[in-house]
Amino acid sequence: MKLGIGIVGDIVRLIEGEVKAGEKAVTTAMRDAGTGLKTAWRAQITGAGLGARLARTIRSEQFPKGRTSLNAAALVWSKAPVIVGAHDTGPLIRSKNGFWLAIPTPAAGKSLRGGRITPGEWERRTGLRLRFVYRRTGPSLLVAEGRLNKKGRAVASRSKTGRGLTTVPIFLLVPQVRLPKRLDLARDAERVRDAVPGLIVANWVEVQLR
Repeated sequence: MKLGIGIVGDIVRLIEGEVKAGEKAVTTAMRDAGTGLKTAWRAQITGAGLGARLARTIRSEQFPKGRTSLNAAALVWSKAPVIVGAHDTGPLIRSKNGFWLAIPTPAAGKSLRGGRITPGEWERRTGLRLRFVYRRTGPSLLVAEGRLNKKGRAVASRSKTGRGLTTVPIFLLVPQVRLPKRLDLARDAERVRDAVPGLIVANWVEVQLR
């Protein structure tokens, strides 16, 4: 028995068509993977209560730009990598000078520059002096002699008689603090990575059926 093989059509064109289909499939799959991971990371950040502003720092980009390729890739990153990375790893934070970390209480208010206020800024803004109070159990304190306003913040007393004057804890002093881990970015990255082969096959078949 003899078997014969016949090729219908131009084999070169068939191969070129298949390569183009593959390029489109891989490029589309990587674009979808990058967009999906960006969306998942943003959802994690907002779901952890870290705010939409931080979530919007997650960006995605596709390579090569403006054309299809079998080597297409997607990059997903944050424009605030230090902040996002800290919430992803839950690091142990120590004071730079080896002494204390000053954690503001509600009576300290907020920094005019955004974020947490420092003891130096608080003294300059209020005109009050902070006093160190050591405690054997629990965090030590930086306190001030003043009064609490309607917003619960410590301010200088206007009373000449000392009425309403009280010792107010302004900062808690601790040697170190561990930031709680609130994100698991690797979980979503691994899920998207494992889905890439299926995305490529699905898009390849779709291109061929057109």
